[in-house]
Amino acid sequence: MTKSALQIARAAYQPKLPKALLGPVVAKEGAATQSVGDQAKIKELFPNTYGLPVVEFVAGEAKDYEPINVGVILSGGQAPGGHNVISGLFDGVKSINPASKLYGFILGPGGLVDHKYMELTADIIDEYRNTGGFDIIGSGRTKLEKEAQFESGIEILRELGIKALVIIGGDDSNTNACVLAEYYAAKKYGVQVIGCPKTIDGDLKNEQIETSFGFDTACKTYSELIGNIQRDCNSARKYWHFIKLMGRSASHIALECALQTQPNICLVSEEVEAKEMSLDDVVNYIADIVAARAAEGNHFGTVLIPEGLIEFIPAIKKLIKELNEVLTDPATGEPRDFGSAEEQIAFVKKSIAKDNRAVLESLPDDVARQLCLDRDPHGNVQVSLIETEKLLSRMVAKKLKETGRAPKFNAQHHFFGYEGRCAAPSNYDADYCYSLGFNASRLIANGKTGYMSIVKNTTAPAVEWIAGGVPITMMMNIERRNGADKPVIRKALVELNGAPFKYFAAHRDEWAKNTSYVYPGPIQYFGPTEVCDQPTKTLQFEQAK
Repeated sequence: MTKSALQIARAAYQPKLPKALLGPVVAKEGAATQSVGDQAKIKELFPNTYGLPVVEFVAGEAKDYEPINVGVILSGGQAPGGHNVISGLFDGVKSINPASKLYGFILGPGGLVDHKYMELTADIIDEYRNTGGFDIIGSGRTKLEKEAQFESGIEILRELGIKALVIIGGDDSNTNACVLAEYYAAKKYGVQVIGCPKTIDGDLKNEQIETSFGFDTACKTYSELIGNIQRDCNSARKYWHFIKLMGRSASHIALECALQTQPNICLVSEEVEAKEMSLDDVVNYIADIVAARAAEGNHFGTVLIPEGLIEFIPAIKKLIKELNEVLTDPATGEPRDFGSAEEQIAFVKKSIAKDNRAVLESLPDDVARQLCLDRDPHGNVQVSLIETEKLLSRMVAKKLKETGRAPKFNAQHHFFGYEGRCAAPSNYDADYCYSLGFNASRLIANGKTGYMSIVKNTTAPAVEWIAGGVPITMMMNIERRNGADKPVIRKALVELNGAPFKYFAAHRDEWAKNTSYVYPGPIQYFGPTEVCDQPTKTLQFEQAK
């Protein structure tokens, strides 16, 4: 395999670990916990894994451990640092006992169900240290929610002598981990299940989880690209660049990139919803800023748009909610089947409420068609397929033409998504992910199941980071999914009274009027710590550092 100069140099990087994980540890347990919502229902659904204490690892006495075989699954979309989670887990289980083995299930949870796996040896692991991507074993989106899947999984776990399974994923994947941990605990199968918090979207966080891994690297990657565009924008001075960024369920990426690059406009979906803005309100907001800059002779600018913006506009959110209901077969919980697209659209228009039909018919034809037709594997609207950046620029152009303002308005369009998901992890993510994986091995050694591996205090030097575990049930509530109530991990939205948003809100009028662009440049892996080891602006503001 041919490697780049950076790959070769990066392979030698030794990720930093918290001081507490550098030697033998003991688990210091806190008080019993409860779920963030719907406590009675979550307790009823998870009687064997509910109410467990938060765990923090502190220095302990050395002890001998029997060899332990561990399985690992990469689940959901890719995020920078996944290979380091596996590297840390591998080093951790080998430090427990050198005879321990790590098995990777191929292409996500489906590999567990279909008995597709490989042993991860030192030679394999060393090829992937400090690299981006999930290609060491691949990832997949199979949901673990049926008893037949759990039973199929236990067959291969027993065959390989696996006593613990680590699932690396986002909120849905860790919800699956929680369900699996409960099932195996109820059946007394003797298999532990541990989760690791992954998603570049940044919406898997709470009081115990500071950030999901990959968010740091992805935002730095996108911010480099935005900075490059802004430099070009400020050079040509004739285009408005509409840039859509990943983040369907929350606007953390857009906000972080705005804090790093200071664009003229950044839309925050949570604010749009809180202010009950219509699509026309959003268009007017952008058009007014474009016109104001044009009046000063500035016919250029940048607009950052969260991927899920359209779903946060209250009238459209209400429409999508009903679409998700009517397009789900209540008997099976699966998406309804139709003979043709026209048949599906006709069914939708006949089935939804009058006010929602009016909203649907007010949208451009292509957007309305996408809302009616395109569904994800769970039967929900595929918001990422809606080209919101083009929709908004088209509507802004029309608004400006109607009012005779900004006659030189011209737009360019970008969607930054896959570009950031498999980037080589920043030093922060390389260290954080390695620590999460190594820490997962300690949760296993201490007999924990139904826990998520956590590392906190990450704006401090790595040696001062705090490692431990949080019960996954603690993060759960009941939500309406696919026409049914289901236990899920609560997504973390941008807090409008939080320090990151407050800083943004205090400066956005200045950034809108002036050209205050910041050009972050590419991720730096070697050099001064203030350049190479910086956490996100979001974390710095949240922890006031």
